[in-house]
Amino acid sequence: MSSKTEHYRRHLRSLSDWTSYLRAESGLPGPRGNLELAQAVAEEATPRQVESLLSIPMEQAPENSKGVFLVFCGITALGKRLAAGNRSQLQRLRAYASDPRWRVREAVAIALQYFGDADIQGLLREMRRWAAGNWYEQRAAAAALCEPRLLHDAKVAGGLLEILDGITRDIAGKPDSSEAFKTLRKSMGYCWSVAIAASPQAGKSLFEKWIRSPSRDVRWVLKQNLSKKRLQQVDSAWVADCLTRLAA
Repeated sequence: MSSKTEHYRRHLRSLSDWTSYLRAESGLPGPRGNLELAQAVAEEATPRQVESLLSIPMEQAPENSKGVFLVFCGITALGKRLAAGNRSQLQRLRAYASDPRWRVREAVAIALQYFGDADIQGLLREMRRWAAGNWYEQRAAAAALCEPRLLHDAKVAGGLLEILDGITRDIAGKPDSSEAFKTLRKSMGYCWSVAIAASPQAGKSLFEKWIRSPSRDVRWVLKQNLSKKRLQQVDSAWVADCLTRLAA
């Protein structure tokens, strides 16, 4: 945990009402919300405070606003409750995964990663279920698991590769023009590279079979992943060969 997060934790303990402080320190509107403060809230918030943050209606918490940061904090705190063993939070998080606000959806991925820190096998089992859901749920499953700190175990990395393979199959077979589909496709533009970096041999083999896909969306996903520096570091010759085969 960063020293900045620890500073925020100490300061939150000194406050009787967090709302004004969270709004002032949110970093929003802007390109990046205050993730260190959100983590501090997740660590320090009581159940009552969490429910208060989550009770803010959407009209008071539009995208990229100070209000949505409060909701963001509440959702990440659900992840800490989940990690502590409260599995009922999974259903709530799954509902938030399809929220129209991308910061809310991002909070879901962070919350799930807290769960993964405590029970990676439990997260993997649950994400297999989400990966059979709608586009937004699939995106949440991929984004939650594509975090390097969660992928040290080869079996976990292998499970992630199976999930990405299934999602790629859906992208190839059921494309549409919805915002949800576009959101999933964008996330998949980096997810394969994270999984391959964690498990190069198995990852490269599974990735390569999609080079033959006629799907424009799948080919876009492959090219985006091949542009990532982490894959160059894994095997630059393999990346070059894949790009050549895609161009052909």
